Amino acid sequence: MKWSKLSHIGLVRKNNEDNCCVCDDLRLLAVADGMGGHKAGEIASRLALEELTKYIRSNISDLENDPAGTLKKAIEYANSIVFGYAQKDSDKFRGMGTTVTAALPREDRVYIAHVGDSRAYLVGKNGIKILTIDHSLVNELVKSGGITEQEAENHPQKNVLTRAIGTSSCVDVDVSEEPVTRGDILILCTDGLSNLVDLDEIRRVAGEDESLRDRARHFIDRALERGGDDNITVVLYQVE
Repeated sequence: MKWSKLSHIGLVRKNNEDNCCVCDDLRLLAVADGMGGHKAGEIASRLALEELTKYIRSNISDLENDPAGTLKKAIEYANSIVFGYAQKDSDKFRGMGTTVTAALPREDRVYIAHVGDSRAYLVGKNGIKILTIDHSLVNELVKSGGITEQEAENHPQKNVLTRAIGTSSCVDVDVSEEPVTRGDILILCTDGLSNLVDLDEIRRVAGEDESLRDRARHFIDRALERGGDDNITVVLYQVE
């Protein structure tokens, strides 16, 4: 696989609660953005990706027969582990949770599963497409007509999630699949990037004639130039 991943603590936060992973043998890519005090966010995002990967490795035959279903079950399994961990010390790990957005590129399509507001984008000859829907209070307000998309950009409750991994014993996972063609760029990122870099700029940076590593670095730089008020994580994959 042709890929690159970068994570940066940003310019404001004391800890990096983001995590990401790429597993070449599974053809799996994922990002997670943790939340909660006492390093609970760091633990949640790391644990979720570890358990997600562990589940898939234990169900390889299912993965090839039903990629979307296996990815969904893997995230549900990760949710149960993170939730159980948080219950061990409900005071210390109060509010513990994480987003997860994961992708399985397979030949002429990619399977996406997500919970939270970490995004997946696909950039190709026809432009850019958002492959995920933010599970956030602000997005619900936009959909209901309560606020406009412009008002949503600077809404004080922009970071309030309506779904997350680890906050409940059960979780509703969104799963989708998207056709891809050679040369397309798949982007997974946390909101430290998507909140600060707009769609058109994401499309331009992804389409640069540079290495994936350089493009990933340019994404981080753009977010830092705009204040870097959150952790920033990006995973890039080029369809071959």
